[in-house]
Amino acid sequence: MTTLKIEHAIVDFETWKQAFERDPIGRERSGVRRYRICRPSDDPRYVLIDLDFDDRPHAEAFLEQLQVVWNRVDLSPGLSRDPARAPAPSAGIPRARIVEEVEAHSY
Repeated sequence: MTTLKIEHAIVDFETWKQAFERDPIGRERSGVRRYRICRPSDDPRYVLIDLDFDDRPHAEAFLEQLQVVWNRVDLSPGLSRDPARAPAPSAGIPRARIVEEVEAHSY
């Protein structure tokens, strides 16, 4: 399993969620198998998203398309562009990393 992990500040959750639901790239047809949205309990204006893919090439291609979306305000209106709210080390853009699951265990 390959996961694209994204985190970023948002203007407000409702605006961000509406933009997420518009799905301008097409998550399912781009290979996303599952997604999870999390919010820190102490920061309602921040989101963390996990997008699961079968393989790294699909995740990389999706990330390239996301970077285009993030650069267009009309496609990402919920994204905070305030550098002071951005996750380090970025400057007002989302932080994204592709990770591979190496182990999982349930209790």
